[in-house]
Amino acid sequence: MDEATVNDAASGKASAGRPRVVLGVSGGIAAYKACELLRRLTESGHDVRVVPTASALNFVGAATWSALSGHPVSTEVWDDVHEVPHVRIGQQADLVVVAPATADTLAKAAHGLADDLLTNTLLTARCPVVFAPAMHTEMWEHPATRENVATLRRRGALVIEPASGRLTGVDTGKGRLPEPAEIFEVCRRVLARGADAAVADLAGRHVVVSAGGTREPLDPVRYLGNRSSGKQGYALAAVAAARGARVTLIEANTGLPDPAGVDVVRVGTALQLREAVLKAAADADAVVMAAAVADFRPAEYASGKIKKKDGQEPAPVALVRNPDILAEISADRAHPGQVVVGFAAETDDVLANGREKLRRKGCDLLVVNEVGERKTFGSEQNEAVVLTADGGETPVPYGPKEALAEIVWDLVAPQLG
Repeated sequence: MDEATVNDAASGKASAGRPRVVLGVSGGIAAYKACELLRRLTESGHDVRVVPTASALNFVGAATWSALSGHPVSTEVWDDVHEVPHVRIGQQADLVVVAPATADTLAKAAHGLADDLLTNTLLTARCPVVFAPAMHTEMWEHPATRENVATLRRRGALVIEPASGRLTGVDTGKGRLPEPAEIFEVCRRVLARGADAAVADLAGRHVVVSAGGTREPLDPVRYLGNRSSGKQGYALAAVAAARGARVTLIEANTGLPDPAGVDVVRVGTALQLREAVLKAAADADAVVMAAAVADFRPAEYASGKIKKKDGQEPAPVALVRNPDILAEISADRAHPGQVVVGFAAETDDVLANGREKLRRKGCDLLVVNEVGERKTFGSEQNEAVVLTADGGETPVPYGPKEALAEIVWDLVAPQLG
């Protein structure tokens, strides 16, 4: 080992290119799930130091955390005091994530209490901090917890919304720890933003995102639909959550897993999507219509499966127009300053058609991309141009849909009143 390596090890510096992550673990039954989060972080090249509370060790022992992370584990500020761990761990971190974060830990963090190594670390950290709450529904909904969460968010911490589902025992409701894979994705997005992540520019904002493709039933078996996978809308929702927003995702027929920290509303048809969007948009700061909404629906619904008859051609299917949701919410904003973003999937004259659609719909931004059988639909990649009502154009080169989502929110954030 050369002198530089020895000095780095002595000072606690991470290996070059390995982001330092502090994984705080609170004393809840969901602590066992943090083992999976730790595995994902270490296997993706992160240097992870686990800092549990004393209560957390009742669920998962120190030996497990040490073996999985490759670092010693302690709950006390008095261990290895010559290294001043209560200061150094937070100072050297690129990210602190607390999963699960109990009501007790959230309260201590909000009020600046520092009675163990984890809460001291939270006070000394100057990097992005992510809390993944897990508790019973009544505790999550208690006014004290809600106020503590609001306080942390005002200070720039990212407190992701808990999931709904089975809790301890037979209880079900909101308060379940999001899946480790989804928490990992939030951490990855926060780290990818670098210094920008220290400022959660959508904190305190409520945004609504639609995703997927509507299906208009013809009979109990058949429907009119489209090729939209919903992946771009999901990327927009996930990125907004990682930037601190409260996100309502209205999804139509995607089959995709719920992003961590996002409230998901499931719909099927254009009329159902319209109802859900109007309801969610009532208190939203921004609405992003990424869903592919069917322009038409069958004029009549056959209550039984339409049969083919020998020697006869099928009867023509009469269609009626669906409501233009984007134009409706653009024309009738729920409140002054609400930002509305539309998407336009075009097959030819992309920019010209996009400009015309932006004018006709009346939205603030329009994301225009060229689509086709082998373009965009179902892909993990996208290429687009974001048009603005004042004539601006922002080209987005071919790349991950998450990158496009970041640019959309970069453009939306300054417009929020």
